[in-house]
Amino acid sequence: MAQSKHHQTIRGSFLALAIMSGIAVAPQTASSADTPVEANNRQFITQAFEQWAAGGTSFFTDVLSPDIVWTIEGSGPSAGVFRGRDAVIQMVRPFASRLSEPNRPVSTRVWADGDHVIVNWEGAGRARDGQPYVNRYVWIFRMENGQAVEVTAFLDLAPFDEVLRRVPAPTSQP
Repeated sequence: MAQSKHHQTIRGSFLALAIMSGIAVAPQTASSADTPVEANNRQFITQAFEQWAAGGTSFFTDVLSPDIVWTIEGSGPSAGVFRGRDAVIQMVRPFASRLSEPNRPVSTRVWADGDHVIVNWEGAGRARDGQPYVNRYVWIFRMENGQAVEVTAFLDLAPFDEVLRRVPAPTSQP
């Protein structure tokens, strides 16, 4: 039986709250109840995270629509709304430049609900000063035509901003 839009919104909101609250919920797996949209969206995002974890460097260009609206929730200098794939990449670049080993997913859990995909993931990398960087994330993607058009990102901004404060930006070479 088809679920109402209201029921899907409530279910998606519950999953996001459960994830952010640390409540144990099992990842949704593909089943006969999945719609083709859910299955395709989950598979696409899962594969993109697997490629990133394996060393891929094109996650943002592969997944994000050129007109993406990316929101980092929370408070602090890195929180905000970024409009357009180029703006998102420009936001990420100063952080990435301070890492000697890139931040990569080391564990992921993926759920899909209609055109939304929720990914709870842990990332790890190493800052250029030798200190490890580890963080946990929840990214909520709204998909259209095989690309993310909106992302809401939840993460612990303190370690992210600490890397930006602690590690000097690399100097450009002439």
